[in-house]
Amino acid sequence: MTPNRVVPVLAVLALILAWLLDFGTIQPNRIVPGTGHGLLSALGWPGAGLVTLVLAASILLAIRPIRIRYPLLLGLVGLSLALLPLLLQVFAGRHLPEDAPYARSSVGAGFWCLLFLLSLMLVEALGRYGTRRGLQLALLLGLAGSWLWLLRSDGLASLSLVREFDARPGAFEQALWTHLALALGAVSLSAGLAFVLALKMMRSPAWQRPVLGAVSFLQTIPSLAVFGLLIAPLSALSEAFPVLQALGIRGIGWAPALLALMAYSLLPMVRNTFVALTEVPEHLVDAGRGMGMTDRQLFFQLKLPLAMPVIIEGVRITTIQAIGLTAVAALIGAGGLGSFIFQGLGQAAMDLVLLGALPTIALALLADALLTMLANSLKPAPVTT
Repeated sequence: MTPNRVVPVLAVLALILAWLLDFGTIQPNRIVPGTGHGLLSALGWPGAGLVTLVLAASILLAIRPIRIRYPLLLGLVGLSLALLPLLLQVFAGRHLPEDAPYARSSVGAGFWCLLFLLSLMLVEALGRYGTRRGLQLALLLGLAGSWLWLLRSDGLASLSLVREFDARPGAFEQALWTHLALALGAVSLSAGLAFVLALKMMRSPAWQRPVLGAVSFLQTIPSLAVFGLLIAPLSALSEAFPVLQALGIRGIGWAPALLALMAYSLLPMVRNTFVALTEVPEHLVDAGRGMGMTDRQLFFQLKLPLAMPVIIEGVRITTIQAIGLTAVAALIGAGGLGSFIFQGLGQAAMDLVLLGALPTIALALLADALLTMLANSLKPAPVTT
């Protein structure tokens, strides 16, 4: 067994950045800049030594040619990620003044680097170990549950990000559901439209060039420009037809956001669906015809099942893209998690920015993981002889 070179590089980089950058910051209030604390100052020798020991053990496990190194590495890195918020609790307990009710602790660059590089180490170990999809999903849900439970505990009530959430739980829930409705609604509608367009191109090859050209052109327009271009025509339509105003269709709001997200989603959907359905091996189609299958049976029982992994890949790309672009749609009054991002930028409150940005990133990562597992599960199993 050859040594793993990726994990040691990531662990060494995490070790360097964790010691060089501020692990956390203590702020006297929401607006005043705080005082940064490095790893040793933030956690003391026990905490700093534990972080160093975990990263050093990861390096040793990666380079040692033992059979169970990847299960051990998964356990070590996974447990470290699950319990990482406890380090923030230790930091707050050591440095937060008791007689300052408005004081709060904030996450520093060192913590974010440690989180990011440990996550990359976990992904590398998962890829090398080749765990089953059920175990991967269980690990993902376990990490998410651990973080949610620890962040809602009393020990992290002083964390600035938690305080921003506690100040507006109802608004956050509404923004989250709005964000999901816009992103998933646009993906669902564009998936149906892309399927229809792909079928039309298959039956009428003359449609291929104009359809692919049109969706490619829509993809080249900047997202802010698309949102802006839709304001005028939708405003005119809503004024001409009052029934549209009753439905909430106006120049700003969810309607232009949904149309813009659909426009951006069409290219990967149409291209992947068309390529997947047309690239089914011809000898399999001939074999199906030889078995007496009709064209309808060939499509639904042969072509579509074989094309589904590639189609899901297009859905995966589109979903990740739509989740990110939905945050920008807050600029035209569509709501969603992007409203916290732009409010935080306007108030110079970076933890409010993170309250919108971090869930957006988490949703994109979750969609990527779930749709990747779905695509892998739909791939035909190799035939063994």
